[in-house]
Amino acid sequence: MRIDSQEPQSFSASFDLIGQAQTGELILYGPLGGTAAHLIWTPESATLRSNGAVRQFNSLHELATQATGTDLPIAALFDWLAGRDVVAAGWQADLSQRVNGRLTARRTQPEPTAELRLILEP
Repeated sequence: MRIDSQEPQSFSASFDLIGQAQTGELILYGPLGGTAAHLIWTPESATLRSNGAVRQFNSLHELATQATGTDLPIAALFDWLAGRDVVAAGWQADLSQRVNGRLTARRTQPEPTAELRLILEP
């Protein structure tokens, strides 16, 4: 993930994604394989566990924005991972390399721009 803000931000992580846009779980791993963050969501709430702290949010949207620093189109991301080229406001997905395990999505609006690049393992 790269965010082109005043102070550009960039991070990479391995992850396990379970579930769907309505109910699911995302575990992010740091460079040495330890759990960096654990996100769990349902239609009623979303929880972020990181560095021994637990934070509650009203929605997955709020949680994802807090965890990544940008407004991610979570529902569209699940569609993109499934190979469905759906529209997400301000984002453009490139699914042309999905068969090779690669997916790229770019946000052009609103500022700052951002890029999400995924490399998927079978």
